[in-house]
Amino acid sequence: MQAIKDAILQSQQRALGAVNQEQLALYYGIGRYISANTRTKNWGKGFIEGISQQLRKELPGLRGFSATNLRNMRAFYEEWKMLETDNSSVQTDKHIENDDNSSVRTDKLIKRKAVLTDNTTQSNEIRSLQRMNLPDFPVVAFLSISFTHHIAILANVKSYEERKFYIQFAADYKVKTDELVELMKENFFSHQGSLPNNFRQTIPDQLQAFRANAMFKDEYLLDYINTEELFVRDKDRDERVIEQSIINNVKNFIMTFGQDFAFVGNQYHLEKFGVEQFPDLLFFNRELSALVCVELKDGPFKTAYLGQLAGYLRILDDEVRKPNENPSIGIILCKSANKKFVEYVIQDYDKPMGVATYKTSADMDDRLKKLLPPVEDLEKLL
Repeated sequence: MQAIKDAILQSQQRALGAVNQEQLALYYGIGRYISANTRTKNWGKGFIEGISQQLRKELPGLRGFSATNLRNMRAFYEEWKMLETDNSSVQTDKHIENDDNSSVRTDKLIKRKAVLTDNTTQSNEIRSLQRMNLPDFPVVAFLSISFTHHIAILANVKSYEERKFYIQFAADYKVKTDELVELMKENFFSHQGSLPNNFRQTIPDQLQAFRANAMFKDEYLLDYINTEELFVRDKDRDERVIEQSIINNVKNFIMTFGQDFAFVGNQYHLEKFGVEQFPDLLFFNRELSALVCVELKDGPFKTAYLGQLAGYLRILDDEVRKPNENPSIGIILCKSANKKFVEYVIQDYDKPMGVATYKTSADMDDRLKKLLPPVEDLEKLL
């Protein structure tokens, strides 16, 4: 039964993909035709509106061919025509001849509208789109997302790399257009997190996983920690100093992490089967609708920290998380970490976790010192 169901769904998906490619090819060809005639001033002002009205008159119930959408088709072609190979361009305007060198009548376009939907012409258009000229361009993703997605991307981002990213992202994670627009407004491309984590493997909703990845950075500057009280040879005391510094400056800490965080408590009391546990810091993130447990470590990352944090997350999910909330997320905040090693060992855990590092103001001072020339050189300059 499941095999039959999967086969049906896969077949439907392939059919929808083919329909989408045909539509993109049609719009791309129409966009080329409109561009060729409007940019060379063959058509006068208001001609696109005239085409739209005539199409709706000739084909009652026709949707998607408003004047705005015809302009979107032109923009779609003009923004991506640079990706065509030299000989792949199919000149649709050759198939729809002008009455003379300066104008084209709307009824001429209507009478020859079949050419725009001709199988041979559209197949050529599809091949034109498939032969994109740059090797790193996501052609499959480009052809699999809707025209609405394409227009949203063109309208909201300008750089080539960002557009490629959002095209691939929309295709991979089946993001709705309005969700994609929100991500672009949040500048998701620039705020992708780089901390080692296992979010994609442990959070079923892949859009949620991407949001979680974008929410956290791989390094934070905690310049309000009192470094004079640290490194007194008592590891637990050092961690309590860090924790207390964060509590005393919890507003700054939240703003460092992001404005959607709300502080729940520190040394939060958990109990299961009579065993008590006390996670260092507990937050709630409104964007992710999830509890975020932060464990503070004053030294380098150790694999044992992952097991400890996974235990906290298990209890939080069972005892604290509300039914409408997403699974809890854990972050280990330590002094240093080997990213490659963390990415390697974290994959075996089934709870969403990440490892970030922090720097204090003293650390930043050392960095600045390294940037300055030697004292002797400064004395010579003076």
